[in-house]
Amino acid sequence: MRPSNDPLIVIGAGQSGLAAARAALTAGLRPIVLHAGAEPVGSWPDYYDSLTLFSPARYSSLPGLPFGGDPDRYPHRDEVVAYLRRCARVLDAEIRNRTRVVAVHGRADGGYLVRTDTGDEIPAAGVIAATGSFGRPHLPSLPGQADYAGDLRHVAHYRRPQAYAGRRVVVVGAGNSAVQVAYELAMHARTTLATREPVRFLPQRIRGRDLHHWLHVTGADRLPRSAVTRLIRHAAVLDTGRYRDALASGALPRQEMFTAFTPDGVRWRDGTTEKVDAVIFATGYRPDLDYLSPLGVDRNAPRQVGGVSTTHAGLAYLGLEFQRSFASNTLRGVGRDAAHVMNAVVAQLRGESSRPAARPPDAGR
Repeated sequence: MRPSNDPLIVIGAGQSGLAAARAALTAGLRPIVLHAGAEPVGSWPDYYDSLTLFSPARYSSLPGLPFGGDPDRYPHRDEVVAYLRRCARVLDAEIRNRTRVVAVHGRADGGYLVRTDTGDEIPAAGVIAATGSFGRPHLPSLPGQADYAGDLRHVAHYRRPQAYAGRRVVVVGAGNSAVQVAYELAMHARTTLATREPVRFLPQRIRGRDLHHWLHVTGADRLPRSAVTRLIRHAAVLDTGRYRDALASGALPRQEMFTAFTPDGVRWRDGTTEKVDAVIFATGYRPDLDYLSPLGVDRNAPRQVGGVSTTHAGLAYLGLEFQRSFASNTLRGVGRDAAHVMNAVVAQLRGESSRPAARPPDAGR
């Protein structure tokens, strides 16, 4: 890729986009950040009301700006929103809010043309796709689902338990969000956690220190996916003991995943049916990358190594799950990934490298 006076475009202004913009400024670039939302805080305002970080404040900062306050507390969702606002205020970068990117096209000279819903067409030397995955919740399809007349939603669209008071609710999933939401719902509604396998737990504290202390001092937070999956073969819920106790005592009942929907409920594995008012799927997310389809990018598994595209020079990703490590799509890890991908992209933009990242034969996408 030849040197260009066109800007580097960062798509998304959540934690990944802000980390990317800072890394670009550090590298001597002047990025333009395009963000679909009303302010540069990503999707955090849209998470459920009770959400708190799984990591203490001391391990939850982006580069250049400590979280502040008690370093051992677990910041609430609204604290994260306020923190990202501060990050954006001190960032000397152009951020255009309410500007959704609808398509990215390649140009004959090797650069890109970024089209937005405001009608702009912005020439770009390079593109950082930092839109994460919250905008694309994954909702499985089960038999009878289309005929179910109850309240069916993904946890991305759940806010608070009071709206379900006195109702019969099933929460689907065995991860952190599923267990947390089911636990708080159980205090207001007749709630069951539906999972394919028993819920597994990781202790929140070990020898009096938060788990993230040990991940930090041992370097486990930086391990690649292949190493982590050898150590932890199943999803696990961080727990101080309250969730495990709730499941063990029956305060939060668990059943094997139902096999189908009925018009007014679900059919359990043993063949019995039950009327259910609401089903909430906490079944994860997929990369939100539809705007890259003109480039032929696989939106489910973009071809990349460590976040650097193996198919397009000057294109990189931030916020993908396990992009480089266990912490890649978190506040505590995305800054490291941003520095890594920016080094590669800057080299391409400055003509020091004309090729996308080399792709080893056994590299994961």
